[in-house]
Amino acid sequence: MALQEEFEQYAEQAKSLPPMTKDADKLILYGLYKQATVGAVNTNRPGIFIPKERAKWDAWKQVEGKSKEEAMAEYVTKVKQLQQVVSA
Repeated sequence: MALQEEFEQYAEQAKSLPPMTKDADKLILYGLYKQATVGAVNTNRPGIFIPKERAKWDAWKQVEGKSKEEAMAEYVTKVKQLQQVVSA
């Protein structure tokens, strides 16, 4: 299966991760997803009074510099890891 197809498949599966998934893990997925689909951060950092958006922006900024393929591969790996934790 091509990486793009696998990424899309796991992006769909990530939507059904259980509610108990840690916010830190969700932020990692968010950052990798944005890096894979949009590329480098292209917006200004949200203000301090918007903590949720600021955390998402920071997560994306952390993976800046990764190639689209690297971000996709890491995203797939992270979703697989989170699915294993749930099924364990």
